[in-house]
Amino acid sequence: MMLYRGVEVTYETIREWCQKFGQEYANQLQRKRPHITDKWHLDERVVTIKKQQYYLWRAVDSEGNVLDVLLQRHRDTEAAKRFFRKLLKKQGFVPRVIVTDKLKSYETAKKQVMPSVEHRQHKGLNNRAENSHPPTRVRERRMRRFKSPGQAQRFLSTFGPLRGHFHPKQQELSAKRYREELRQRLEDWREITCVKDAA
Repeated sequence: MMLYRGVEVTYETIREWCQKFGQEYANQLQRKRPHITDKWHLDERVVTIKKQQYYLWRAVDSEGNVLDVLLQRHRDTEAAKRFFRKLLKKQGFVPRVIVTDKLKSYETAKKQVMPSVEHRQHKGLNNRAENSHPPTRVRERRMRRFKSPGQAQRFLSTFGPLRGHFHPKQQELSAKRYREELRQRLEDWREITCVKDAA
């Protein structure tokens, strides 16, 4: 895209731009998205970085919007509590219900951090969160694995909101509605990145 416009830049320059502006853009997109539902799906998945095993904790709402991600070394109760606290702080409200798999750490942590929330534990009910992981796996392969936990956390915190913004749920929309939605999202992106001002 840059070369097409007659601008020559290195991959390293683009990487630095992504590091500098990516999270800011992702935060603005999250503020613009429609309201978050009060039903959250949580899941964790193994990520290998330099032969060390980490767990990527992910939360999405019932519409599939990525709420937050957190990379941790463990998946015990303390790790679950840390993720719950981060999630609640970022969203600013307590959900009505959470849906998880049968990992016992969730139940113990929930009783301590948000005891009033209904908790449903069933692997089959948690497909919404599990289906949110594959795009991360695709990017991980394209990047030839993550280089460090910090790099992975920074990338994934930015990648989730950006990907969600540019991938409306096409299968749930008519062709006309999908085009309108994508057009609006591109307009939002131009506003956030100040493309109109630069033109």
